[in-house]
Amino acid sequence: MNIALKYPPFDVRLKKVGEKTYIFDIVRKKWLVLTPEEWVRQHVINYLIVFIKISTSSISLEKEFNLNGIKKRYDIVVFDKQIKPAIIIECKAPYVDLNTEVLEQALRYNLIIKSKLVMITNGVSDLVFDEKNKITKLNPF
Repeated sequence: MNIALKYPPFDVRLKKVGEKTYIFDIVRKKWLVLTPEEWVRQHVINYLIVFIKISTSSISLEKEFNLNGIKKRYDIVVFDKQIKPAIIIECKAPYVDLNTEVLEQALRYNLIIKSKLVMITNGVSDLVFDEKNKITKLNPF
């Protein structure tokens, strides 16, 4: 998969098994099926670790939680030094528009997670919202 994203390229580890391509996740330390959304998620993870200097132990990926009796799964949550959610990041495939539906999904998830910041990204563009749901910057994103 060679979809150009806004994030810097990194040393991607890929392998092919039969017809499927897998990408190695350095946080979970396992091989995952490479989908367009996973491509974005891995680029964001790499950016957080290499450029923002976030420890892998502060990053939680694809954890299941309960939202009004329905099982949901967030993409990325980064915890601060007090182990409180600092940002929840909803990743979409590069061809998915960052529209109201995507934002509402992330905000619904954040009702449970209670992160200070909410980010939605498709790897081509992203939006970050503060606790008042106002667009903010997450430097150097």
